[in-house]
Amino acid sequence: MPGGLYARCLLLAAAGAQLLQLSGDISPVHDPAIIKAGGAWYLYCTGPARPGHIPIRCSTDLHSWTLCGRVFDTLPEWATREIPGSRTAWAPDISVFRGTYRLYYAVSTFGHNDSAIGLATSKSPDSQWTDRGMVLRSHEGEDDWNAIDPNLATDAEGRQWLVFGSFWGGIKMRRIDAETGMLSRDDTRLYSLAQREAIEAPFLVRRDKYYYLFVSFDFCCRGVNSTYKIAVGRSREITGPYVDRAGKPMMEGGGTLLETGTPRWRGPGHEAVLLGSPDDLLVFHAYDGTTGRPTLQISTLVWEDDWPVAASLQ
Repeated sequence: MPGGLYARCLLLAAAGAQLLQLSGDISPVHDPAIIKAGGAWYLYCTGPARPGHIPIRCSTDLHSWTLCGRVFDTLPEWATREIPGSRTAWAPDISVFRGTYRLYYAVSTFGHNDSAIGLATSKSPDSQWTDRGMVLRSHEGEDDWNAIDPNLATDAEGRQWLVFGSFWGGIKMRRIDAETGMLSRDDTRLYSLAQREAIEAPFLVRRDKYYYLFVSFDFCCRGVNSTYKIAVGRSREITGPYVDRAGKPMMEGGGTLLETGTPRWRGPGHEAVLLGSPDDLLVFHAYDGTTGRPTLQISTLVWEDDWPVAASLQ
């Protein structure tokens, strides 16, 4: 995008949330996660990478995207052993800790909570990933939660937490050992953050005095019939309780809707948030209302009374 036009977009974003105009390799994209490194943004998602697992897309302006790599050529051996029916890695989450990029991902089969979350690391955001093995496992028929849709969050004291979950018992959280990226041995509690009949894809960030829990309500992956919606709640403590703008606890089904579908774009969801890049961004997928193809969407976020506001899909 020409520099002058990009500058005008930034000025508009200061006045209200704006949808970015995207081009290039932006479909199919499911479950996007994003990070900025140097002068570029890197985006990871569910799906094959011609061939491979967890495609990586790159952009120098947030508007034009190209496929620039993949995390795995083949699924790690432990993943296919633990979850024999798994075909690809799902729902990546990207972060960086002391110069090392950490990518959490899930392996599962659709509609079951026989699932696991793994960790891969790299010194570069776009190449040479090393798998570090399984972090967390849920078992069908034994657990009332699902080890899927991971997201790493950091609290005000620098402690790290893994938030995850889909349907079943809702959104859960475990403490992480920041040095290893694996589960903490000091705090083994399974925290419950949000519950609803259909909820998944948590993403947790800290901004000023609040922690914000973004989630997806209802159903993805049905093309033009998808009913995903993005909702949010907040808490003073990372462990909750999270409430929506009306004060309803997220453990009781609460959540302030942030993004809903339109005839043009159905089922927006599986969101990620990037703060200060330089704008705050909401990244998600939505299904083309004609073709049903999952397509990347990016909105700037603005804040009103300490609540996020995103642009509406057109």
